[in-house]
Amino acid sequence: MPANRDLGNMLAAVSMDMSVTAGPFAELGLLLLACALMGAVCVALKQPVLITYLVAGLLLGPSGLDWVRAHSQIELLAELGVTVLLFIVGLKLDLRQVRHIGPVALATGLGQLGFTIAIGFAITFSFGKSWIEALYIAIALTFSSTVIIVKLLSDKRELDTLHGRIAIGFLIVQDLAVVLAMTIVGALDAGGADATAGVLLGGMFMRLGAAGVATFLAMRFLLPWLVPWMARSRELLLLFSLAWGVALAALGDWLGFSKEAGAFLAGFSLASMPYRDAVGTRLTGIRDFLLLFFFIDLGTRLDLAALGGEVVPALALSLFVLVGNPLIVMGIMGFMGYRKRTGFLAGLTVAQISEFSIVFIGMGISLGHVTDTTLGLTTLVGLTTIVLSTYLILYAHGLYRWLSPWLGIFERAHPFREAEVEGSDTSTSEAPQVLVFGLGRYGARLLRGLKAGGVDVLGVDFDPGRVRSMSAEGLPVRFGDVEDADFIHALPLQRAESVVLAVGPGTDVRGLVAALQGDGFTGEVTLIDRGTLTDTRHAIVGIDAVFEPFQDAADHAVTRLLSQLRPETT
Repeated sequence: MPANRDLGNMLAAVSMDMSVTAGPFAELGLLLLACALMGAVCVALKQPVLITYLVAGLLLGPSGLDWVRAHSQIELLAELGVTVLLFIVGLKLDLRQVRHIGPVALATGLGQLGFTIAIGFAITFSFGKSWIEALYIAIALTFSSTVIIVKLLSDKRELDTLHGRIAIGFLIVQDLAVVLAMTIVGALDAGGADATAGVLLGGMFMRLGAAGVATFLAMRFLLPWLVPWMARSRELLLLFSLAWGVALAALGDWLGFSKEAGAFLAGFSLASMPYRDAVGTRLTGIRDFLLLFFFIDLGTRLDLAALGGEVVPALALSLFVLVGNPLIVMGIMGFMGYRKRTGFLAGLTVAQISEFSIVFIGMGISLGHVTDTTLGLTTLVGLTTIVLSTYLILYAHGLYRWLSPWLGIFERAHPFREAEVEGSDTSTSEAPQVLVFGLGRYGARLLRGLKAGGVDVLGVDFDPGRVRSMSAEGLPVRFGDVEDADFIHALPLQRAESVVLAVGPGTDVRGLVAALQGDGFTGEVTLIDRGTLTDTRHAIVGIDAVFEPFQDAADHAVTRLLSQLRPETT
């Protein structure tokens, strides 16, 4: 035993010596190496890589080996990552989408805030906490992590879906609520207890209004001539985009309404430009690299030593966040006329609390309103919900198919908000030869090409905005959920000879094929595989052909090049 104790002391001394003598550059290098090795194990176990980065921060932070010393450098890289992430989100949003999702985002965001605070306060108060502690924790439970959710939706390619856009909308509402709550607490911390909530709220909205006006003026007069001038060089366009995003994020921080909001406005101001796709594509790799440091920084901030005996209330509050918050969102969206599937997928994005929840509780500690025990409780809830909600979001489509029979209470008999585009398209074909399910980039191009070739074709998609825009082009489209058997039954399949499935990777392809066959469809079914499907899904009964866009494009390029280089062999 003494020998083991001496060995432990020696290892601790060595690790401490390494942490003290190693500079920030060497520390970051070791941190990246550790994350890469842990990530490889995580991928082999088929686990989300995001969890790996969080665990790495926990293991190397104060709750583990306590090797991290370059906190300021990691925090700076993390802030840059968040800035690039929110800039890209703003870049994907345009004014037409804001008009369509604005009302539901505002109603859902404010409704979720109100219900979560009320129910969270009751649960926390029932565990014997004081009313001020219960209020702080209840407010903390309303903050969802925009960064984590956007990263997961981006990885799943669902940022442009209806539920993805709605989720981003009410997350922005939440972010504004975070700013307001921290502004009020910050004013108290600065001795501004005499300042009323109305004054603070008015000041914040004045600043937001000024930022909105400035953004509009930049979009109207500055950017239309400045961005094309920068776009003469791809490197210069990328540099300008980064500079614009970071500058507006810093301005947002200076004005007191968060870096995230400023970065989002910067991206939104460029969203109507023809260069946004090029900018967004080139920033994706930078975003993924920098966000690594955000999750590491988050892990190092979670001090598990402060947990104490708060396991039981933490489990109760975690269950409420994981189940209650999505149910609240589903109820509000169902009341507003959205289908249960849209409400379910959007609701899962609020099934965790944010890193700002922990910061908010820390501000309460500095004022003497709450104790370290409250921080430990919030930390445990944050760690539990962030990890579990990651799996819920990643496997949301399968979970929905399992729970769908019990979710009917969250859908009106006539979900008018989504159904309002059904039947409004005069260009919809009544008896098509070919149906294309999924109108993303590949499906939309396929639809346009078939129509131009004189084929009687009909496109189907679950995104009202996409259906509206394609209908405005005069394309034959119809809005609907391909996982809804009743909708499949209503499709004009009488003359259909072929169905093309260009749907997302989370779609129940097996159920869709079964529904088509159940309706008497006997034509050919073609599945578009973007490299996200498995061999077992290729073997689904009823799939007659599989197109692989990248491989097919390469084969076409080879054939064309051979015909030019060796015409005698072709």
